[in-house]
Amino acid sequence: MNTKFLAVSGIIAALYIAVTMIFAPLSFGAVQLRFSEMFNHLIVFSPKYGIGVVIGVFISNWLFSSLGVADLIFGVGHTIITFVIALIIFKFVKNIWARLVMNSLLFTTTMFIIAYELNLVLELPFFATWLYLAIGEFIVLAIGMPIMYTLNKRLSFENMMK
Repeated sequence: MNTKFLAVSGIIAALYIAVTMIFAPLSFGAVQLRFSEMFNHLIVFSPKYGIGVVIGVFISNWLFSSLGVADLIFGVGHTIITFVIALIIFKFVKNIWARLVMNSLLFTTTMFIIAYELNLVLELPFFATWLYLAIGEFIVLAIGMPIMYTLNKRLSFENMMK
């Protein structure tokens, strides 16, 4: 690992944590708008960004979640599993907008993992919780698509991790 990779990963993790903290009341629970999830779109540009996002999810859940270890396991697991599926699909899809849309749909769909966690820990109804979580995730990622696309035009995410 080189210094640039470590620095960029640390910055991404810190940004994820900061945005989660700023919007903490909206970032946890059965109905959530975790705006830091926009950073999930970074893997559209390079798989290397996934490390910083995963670290950000881990630390955010560790510091701010009331669900303890369950949120570390399920939250981080959800991110890793969805990243792996996305990266497999991205091998066949090169268009950035198509990747952004697919990434949004994947994260929205896989929110069943978090719904299952909340069902186990808080005994919330699974399907209703999944629906609310999926809607929140979709809203945040849909807002994030043009933001990340525009930032990429300015910052060239593809080249930043080279």
